[in-house]
Amino acid sequence: MSLPSSDILTHEGAAPDGNGRVLILACGALAREIAALIRLNDWHHMDLACLPAILHNHPDRIPGAVGEAVEHHRATYDRIFVAYGDCGTAGTLAGTCDDLGVEMIPAPHCYAFFEGTETFQSRSAHEFTAFYLTDFLARQFDAFVIRPLGLDRHPELRDAYFGHYTKLVYLAQTEDPDLTDHAREAAFRLGLDFERRLTGYGDLGPALARQA
Repeated sequence: MSLPSSDILTHEGAAPDGNGRVLILACGALAREIAALIRLNDWHHMDLACLPAILHNHPDRIPGAVGEAVEHHRATYDRIFVAYGDCGTAGTLAGTCDDLGVEMIPAPHCYAFFEGTETFQSRSAHEFTAFYLTDFLARQFDAFVIRPLGLDRHPELRDAYFGHYTKLVYLAQTEDPDLTDHAREAAFRLGLDFERRLTGYGDLGPALARQA
């Protein structure tokens, strides 16, 4: 399997002596947030490489793509950290990371680590009819929800996909009125109640800080 062609590597700066470099290998849906944390904390020895976020539509492909990317970049870095949760891989990604000797975020998915995994899991027993958005998904709702599900062509499928949901919960990483409007509009289009929670970066910041 070849590395996805849209895999990108953005250098935020290396350590002055060229040693101690850390690569954050991340889902493209986290690119803005991780880049912001790198800048905010002056982690000049960290670089960021992102795999396409659309891999989430085929989670069985994530472990292989991550594994190939780790091997592709391993010789250049002292350490690689995988900024993915399990993301629907049923533990396969964690096994891949163990085999490669790299760490990953200990969370089921980005909704959990943005809200705080313990908090998210404590809510799950009574919030199983919620559909979640992050800043990324609020921004890319058509590209990652509407069009892949065919709702742009067949809006009558809405009930088949979302008939058992009751509300859309927007887990906001930033105070952005435009994104809040996008998320509220998404809830309206899906016929769901709307709730917004400002989470910030949640567990993502501490996870990266431990690598720094």
